[in-house]
Formats: sequence, structure tokens, C-alpha cells
Amino acid sequence: MARIPYLDVDDLGEEDKELLKRPINLHRALVNSPGAARNFGHVGSYIRYGSKLDPRLRELAILQVGYLAKSDYEYSHHIKIGRDFGVSDDDIRAMITESEGRNSGLPRLDRTVLRAAREMTEEMKISDETFAELQKHMSAELLVDLTMVIAFYNAVVRLLGSLEIDVEDNYAPYLDEFPLT
Repeated sequence: MARIPYLDVDDLGEEDKELLKRPINLHRALVNSPGAARNFGHVGSYIRYGSKLDPRLRELAILQVGYLAKSDYEYSHHIKIGRDFGVSDDDIRAMITESEGRNSGLPRLDRTVLRAAREMTEEMKISDETFAELQKHMSAELLVDLTMVIAFYNAVVRLLGSLEIDVEDNYAPYLDEFPLT
């Protein structure tokens, strides 16, 4: 159970109602601080709609963070979102395989993006070797965006865990499909 109340549109002032146009539990908790919710949304919107980073690679990186952090909420949401952006069930299984230290057979860039997400999550930075490999495939702009995605979602999983945000019932089946170990 969440540590703070989930608010609904009717609980908000007129100027803040748009913050719950997607009334998922994370947003319903964040609107306890409308300014924080608004700015959180700006970064999230840039990542999803403004960045030139390949959306499938973005979602693989986010799934890797959620999986490593054992964040039921983030992981379940991004299984669904990832599918919307081209992540296949085989990709999700491959991410799990890579997390276990085995070669999944994914293309080199995909595996390098997953490794970068693991390194940032576990070691707090991307290693020189992994960064050099990413530079072979990505511009400086894309490298910044990928690093921002991984950093932002590492912050998100910590926020979700600290506030104990509940997974909505309609996202729970994703955890049955691809359990966190």
C-alpha cells in the first residue's frame, strides 16, 4: 500500500487537473506535489516523444533497469509500453538472459544498450569499454539521451519503491507472463 494518498482529478485545483490525464498510480501519488509531477512529466515526455533514440532500444534499457531493481511497477508498465514500441516477447526473454550473464543472441547494439543499463544501475556509471562500443553506433546526442533514459528510470524505480506505489490490477498479468526473479 502506498505511503501517501492517491489523488483523483476532483482532488486537484483546476490548474492541475491535466496532470492526471493518465491516472496511473504513479501520477496519482506524484500530484500530491503538483510542481514535482509537472516537471517529472516534462522529462518523461521528452524521453518518450522528443528524443531521437530508437524507441525499442529505449524500452529495452528501461526494462533492464526495472528488472534489475525488481520494480514490479516499472517492469510491468514497460512490458506493455515496450510492446507498443516494438519490443517483442523474445526481446524480453533475451533481456532476462543477458541479465543472467549469458549471450542472448540479440544484435550487438541491443546487447550493449542492455549492458550500459546494467552498469549504470549496478555500478553507477557506464564503463569505458561499453561507452566506446556505444560510440561506434550512436551520435553524442543519442548517447546523452540513452544515458538520460537510464538515469531517469533509475530515479523512477527508487521513487516507486520509496513511496511503495502499487501495481494496478490491469498491469499485474504482465508480471505473471515475465516474473521478476
